[in-house]
Parts: sequence; C-alpha cells; structure tokens
Amino acid sequence: MVPQGIIISLIVLGVFFLALEVFVIPGFGVSGILGMGALITGIFLVTDSLLEGVLFTGGALVVLGIIAYLSFRSPRTRRLWRKFSLTTRQTLNGGYVGPKVQSETYLGRTGISLTQLRPAGTGNFDGEYLDVVTEGGFIGHGIGIKIVAVEGTRIVVREEKTL
Repeated sequence: MVPQGIIISLIVLGVFFLALEVFVIPGFGVSGILGMGALITGIFLVTDSLLEGVLFTGGALVVLGIIAYLSFRSPRTRRLWRKFSLTTRQTLNGGYVGPKVQSETYLGRTGISLTQLRPAGTGNFDGEYLDVVTEGGFIGHGIGIKIVAVEGTRIVVREEKTL
C-alpha cells in the first residue's frame, strides 16, 4: 500500500504542472505531460484494480470535457475565454494583403534580379516585382533569373544561363 501523502503529493503536483502548462509556459508540452502523468499515477494508486483506474481516469476525462464544453457556452465564462483568444481579424481595410494564390503560374518565367539575392531578394518578371529566394547561392544585381520552383508562397529561382 502506497502512503496517502505520496498519492496526495502526486495529485497536487499534477495539478500544479497542468496550471504551469496553461498559464506560464503554454505550448511547451513537457509540464503538461508531467502533470497528466502525475495525475493519472495518483488516480491509479488510489484504486484497487487496473479496471477501476481506467474507469476513474476515463470518467474524469469525460467530466472535464463536459465542464470545458459548458464553460464555452456559458455567458459568464465566455468573457474569461475571450481573454485567452485572439479576436482581431486582418482585413483588407486594415491594410492586410494576403499572399497570391496563383503563384504556381510563375513557374518557368524568366526575369532580372532587382537586388542582390543572398539568398533572398526581389526580381522583376515582365514588370511584376516578386519576392524570390535562390536555391542557396548568391546572385548579383541585374542578373537574369528563372523561377524553378514554387513552394506555397516561396518562389525559388536560379541564375539563367544564356548561351
């Protein structure tokens, strides 16, 4: 039989680590994992069998899920959750301009580097200025470049070799 002091210490330590994860260093993960491990260990040490431990742990997770769901729905706690979430939006009126979706249409186009590309800079492609990046090398100002890959909003160029 495990002494009661150790069980209580594990549960308190688990709650402490979870609070640390939520409020002090969110997203780091280590303290959250330690907290969950300490809580589950404390619950299993209280029970008499493995089945009871699984049932208690599952029941606790279900109750916590219901409490979390209801807290999002309740007008009183909704104000609390707003403090934790970002409510502002980036709009065109506010000056936000999203990346162009049609970046794949640039593949294979040639142009001239407007800045030194080491490895990032700007290129002129038929009067259209694009932010580009090289494959890793240096390309000087005014050198011919060709778009060889498009990876999302990242446009990759290499020096255009002329014969």
